[in-house]
Amino acid sequence: MEKSKVLIVGGTGYLGRRLVKASLAEGHKTYVLHRPEIGVDIDKAQLLLSFKDQGANLVHGSFNDHHSLLNAVKMVDVVICAISGVHIRSHQILLQLKLVDAIKEAGNVKRFLPSEFGTDPATMKNAMEPGRVTFDDKMVVRKAIQDAGIPYTYVSANCFAAYFLGGLCQPGKIFPSRDHVVLLGDGNPKAIYVDEDDIAKYTIRTIDDPRTLNKTLYLRPPENILSQREVVQIWEKLIGKELQKSSLSKDDFLALMKGQDYAEQVGLTHYYHICYEGCLTSFEIGAEGEEASKLYPQIKYTKVDEYLKRYL
Repeated sequence: MEKSKVLIVGGTGYLGRRLVKASLAEGHKTYVLHRPEIGVDIDKAQLLLSFKDQGANLVHGSFNDHHSLLNAVKMVDVVICAISGVHIRSHQILLQLKLVDAIKEAGNVKRFLPSEFGTDPATMKNAMEPGRVTFDDKMVVRKAIQDAGIPYTYVSANCFAAYFLGGLCQPGKIFPSRDHVVLLGDGNPKAIYVDEDDIAKYTIRTIDDPRTLNKTLYLRPPENILSQREVVQIWEKLIGKELQKSSLSKDDFLALMKGQDYAEQVGLTHYYHICYEGCLTSFEIGAEGEEASKLYPQIKYTKVDEYLKRYL
């Protein structure tokens, strides 16, 4: 079967650049939307040129120019959007409504993967303010996709490894300490950690798979479903040393959160639901979902101990 032609929106971003690499590696004719909004960001310009050198096609387009978006999506079979939904960088989720309009009008796209890649928003109806804005906005986009009759796959990738494993699941830390760690509560709720390159590989593998059409793909690599305590224990084994431990109660965490600015509060709300409530593992995958490691056992995902070795 001929591989789909893929357009990646947000290709210079943190996950987007990995999606471009994975798409090219899988042999897809890959298009990357080149948005004039990057201005004179030379790093992004150089990255786009490196994609071109690797065989990707750069396509000019802007969320402020419907005609350019329409022309871009008419070139491909699959559209993947990876624009930022993280408030500490920029929150652009609702911009995708313009992309939905272009895809609907074009009428040729056989699958759209919107910018999700974290906690499944459909499971977060009771999320706290202000963090619930992320989930609410993603559900607005989902409704627009489904109202437009656009074929889709939603990817729930859970915890990006660099954000969580690097800091031993402590907010605001991206390198693991060799001395001390703060446990969130008792440190026992389970979360799910996925290497960002693996997220891209699973995402690209799903786009031509009929089993994931109009479903949510959950990334739950079984050996990476661990509590914060278990992550710390793996790190302690790697460094041959036990860390000093203290604990931050739910009430103290929430009090600290209220003292932060809005963007920080949004992110900390997500940490609260993941690390105190165990929201990522509190439900079973139903008929509307599939689990990636079961569908694609040939992808050898990076395990937590392997990931943490890079910090030695």
